[in-house]
Amino acid sequence: MPTIRYTQTDEAPALATASFLPIIKAFTKPAGIEMEARDISLAGRILAVFPEFLSENQRVVNDLEFLGKLAKEPDANIIKLPNISASIPQLKEAISELQEKGFPLPEYPDDPRTDKEKDIRARYDRVKGSAVNPVLREGNSDRRAPKPVKSYARKHPHSMGAWTADSRSRVATMSGGDFKSNEKSVTLGENRNLRIEWRNPSGEHKVLKAEVEVSKGAIIDASLMEKEALIDFLADQISAARAEGILFSVHLKATMMKVSDPIIFGHVLQTYFKTLFETYGPTLDKLGVNANEGLESLLEALQGLPEAEALAIRNTLSQTMEQGPSLAMVNSDKGITNLHVPSDIIIDASMPAMIRNSGQMWDSEGNPQDTLAVIPDSSYAGIYDATINFCKQYGALDPKTMGSVPNVGLMAQKAEEYGSHDKTFEIKAEGIVQVIDNTSGEILLEHNVKQGDIWRMCTVTDAAVQNWVELAVRRVEESGTPAVFWLDSERAHDRELIKKVDAYLPESTRERLDIRILSPEKAAWYTLERIREGKDTISVTGNVLRDYLTDLFPILEVGTSAKMLSIVPLMNGGGLFETGAGGSAPKHVEQFVEEGHLRWDSLGEFMALAVSLDHCSRKYKNTRAGILSETLDLATEKFLEENKSPSRKVGELDTRGSHFFLALYWAQALAAQNEDEVLKRYFQQTAQELTRDTDTIVNELLDAQGRPQDIGGYFLPHPEKKEAAMRPSPALNTIIERLLQS
Repeated sequence: MPTIRYTQTDEAPALATASFLPIIKAFTKPAGIEMEARDISLAGRILAVFPEFLSENQRVVNDLEFLGKLAKEPDANIIKLPNISASIPQLKEAISELQEKGFPLPEYPDDPRTDKEKDIRARYDRVKGSAVNPVLREGNSDRRAPKPVKSYARKHPHSMGAWTADSRSRVATMSGGDFKSNEKSVTLGENRNLRIEWRNPSGEHKVLKAEVEVSKGAIIDASLMEKEALIDFLADQISAARAEGILFSVHLKATMMKVSDPIIFGHVLQTYFKTLFETYGPTLDKLGVNANEGLESLLEALQGLPEAEALAIRNTLSQTMEQGPSLAMVNSDKGITNLHVPSDIIIDASMPAMIRNSGQMWDSEGNPQDTLAVIPDSSYAGIYDATINFCKQYGALDPKTMGSVPNVGLMAQKAEEYGSHDKTFEIKAEGIVQVIDNTSGEILLEHNVKQGDIWRMCTVTDAAVQNWVELAVRRVEESGTPAVFWLDSERAHDRELIKKVDAYLPESTRERLDIRILSPEKAAWYTLERIREGKDTISVTGNVLRDYLTDLFPILEVGTSAKMLSIVPLMNGGGLFETGAGGSAPKHVEQFVEEGHLRWDSLGEFMALAVSLDHCSRKYKNTRAGILSETLDLATEKFLEENKSPSRKVGELDTRGSHFFLALYWAQALAAQNEDEVLKRYFQQTAQELTRDTDTIVNELLDAQGRPQDIGGYFLPHPEKKEAAMRPSPALNTIIERLLQS
């Protein structure tokens, strides 16, 4: 029996699954498809790595490990919803909640000293940051806006802020001393077993990582962010924002770049509040304040001080902020600044939102203001700079007429920067870091480093690159759309990639298919010119840039990245189908708990399910799965045209109501098709029942709103409470249960 694994994740997507998965199971049952839920939530990942601390009935299966192995098998069919990547503050909050629920987990050791503490820290570190995606993504990425979504956006355009040439908003990035400028790269001519080692001229040395297995043809990179250069840059930008009278904001990727970017964020906080840390450094150290965790963590720590001492520190904070520059706000109403929590300023969500809002962010009074967007590492800052300058010159893009930017992204086998976490280090003392062949002793790469620098190594397999190029060619041939490889010949890593593109994609083929290689800045401008004219352009990019562009362009095109179709053709023949971004999920949960209204848009789940069913149909020659896929697409088109997406307001249609209407339209489409008489008869009764009971079901769903909801936890909701909250319509539940039991 074909099996589709549907991931149980976190926050709003997890709540939505409680409502939607029973519907999926009911509708796919006649096709002989088993829908199996697998838990990759942050809570589930934590519990899975500490079995010896738990009682027998508390232990859980390591579903992420299971899915990681499955992704390498030809029968893999996985639907992956957004999960919490987990910054350290989020991780600690999850640990605390689980402990309160009776799970005797160890504390997260900030400064591990014993072997036991180091082991605990290492296990926790394996579940934070981008712990999930590199495990599951055994293939490269194919992301695009589906035609129904793009058509709907053109008919019903989302709001876009106006741009003028006199906007003072701009991007600031480093001109030296950062990862891009310090990068070194080499392609290996044979299989290598490498180690990473620090040493100094006096003969001291330390192995940072004992073994890194790298295959023949792989690209390896090493680079560093220089602490001194970073702090000088940040101080200059703080002064510039103050002098120009614009908001100061920083944009990082602290959840994915889980080692480097929290450290960079900590330097931003300490540079902005320099006087505070110079004056009260010893006190903050005693309180265990870690600047990498943000201003919110610092403020919470002050509760452990005598009131007079805490007040003095708060006054210093206030004085610094009053003397400027003004900080951009994440939530003006609640006083949450750009520096409160590192996971609040994820660049691929925060920068598109700023660009869509006339290049402005919010000040402390809730007013939009021109903003200095500080992106320390210059590797990809230029794409945002180009977009802002383009909007200044030509005005805001028009969703009614603009083209689309599908993406083919290199991410298979932990490609590039996102695979570097276990090979990224904050340097403890001045010296040299070297990448050394364990067999021959050959030094392949090395950097001079100083205390506080951030050094990292990345790898990309040759097989992943070759598959990436093949996927790009296939997408161009299938769509007839030109493509651009966003590669910079001035960057060490990209030069090695360009050599491989030249080898695997002859110039004659590039000319025939209109495939170009441009630097990210030039590629951005070229692509923006084309989409302004209503033309589509496929972006072919590395892993990090894939993440940035598949938020930037969809947010400008269709208003959200959650509506992108995200397919990962796995390298061994399986399929991974992703459902979009989850950046606003925490706010959705907050509203649901307070008001009983969930506004999570499951459109991504609808589209991922359709392509998953289509994959199942083709792989197993399961014609009913194909019919389910085709009719689900029809239902989704009607769903959009009838405007049944969740409202933001309590008392109006929410996620649960949107799931009902999708089920109604899907049943109607199945009842109307004539390819399979058994399916037709099977769903005629369902369509009739759902149509007959529409008013009753909608009223039951609306009646469930307007009051607080107890789901029994944020990171680990109580299963029965969650189901009761997300399936409050007895009439709908009766129809779905009949299908499940038939």
